[in-house]
Amino acid sequence: MFVHCCHCSSCQQESGSAFALNAIIEADHVVLDAGQPEIVHTPSKSGKGQKIARCPECHVAVWSHYAGPGDKVCFVRVGSLDESHLLPPDIHIFTRSKLPWIALPEDTPSFDVYYDPAEVWPSESLKRRKAVNW
Repeated sequence: MFVHCCHCSSCQQESGSAFALNAIIEADHVVLDAGQPEIVHTPSKSGKGQKIARCPECHVAVWSHYAGPGDKVCFVRVGSLDESHLLPPDIHIFTRSKLPWIALPEDTPSFDVYYDPAEVWPSESLKRRKAVNW
């Protein structure tokens, strides 16, 4: 539906990097090649927590479920995909905590905190969001 590049301090700590790059997709569109992920419940600053799906063998985070959309939407870690270069960020969020040496592209929307999807997402993505009742 949309690709977030999140610069919040929680994403920095969880990813061990400068940001987390998540492709938002309906959970029923996520297909596993084999096995089942290990679901790890983690706290969040919102107090609502998140569930991180990790590979049971290498423990790499593959996707997360956040409290808002719940289990019906996966925030897939773009870096875990074979062709991650095909999913550049549609938006940069929580840039108030962006590391100072990260330069954001001028042609990609960015917000100090979160944003209103109705103002940014393409209409087709908004239809998909509405279809999962999020």
